[in-house]
Amino acid sequence: VQLQASGGGLVQAGGSLRLSCAASGSTFNTFNVIGWYRQAPGKQRELVASVTKAGETNYGDSVKGRFTISRDNGKSTAYLQMNSLKPEDTAVYFCNGERMVFGLSRVYWGQGTLVTVSS
Repeated sequence: VQLQASGGGLVQAGGSLRLSCAASGSTFNTFNVIGWYRQAPGKQRELVASVTKAGETNYGDSVKGRFTISRDNGKSTAYLQMNSLKPEDTAVYFCNGERMVFGLSRVYWGQGTLVTVSS
């Protein structure tokens, strides 16, 4: 199972980007939770947003009202729509997926995609 994040880039403050997280090697709807995390230079990785199989969402306080997470099981892809971007949103963004494998929870990470927000 592989997850691949894409869609990062350079954007001015106030702009928007949409990140994608595509899964291969497994049926996407086997993931109970899909999450987006980010890590800025010198900082710990933090949760940005997550979405469950049932569509329940959770957001980090710093992105509430600006970011929207969604998943399309038919396309085996999750998205992170980022609006009103701020320079402090600059980070490497990672997606992950959690699912049960032989009764045990397993987490898969994709490679990161860099988002740079200029002031």
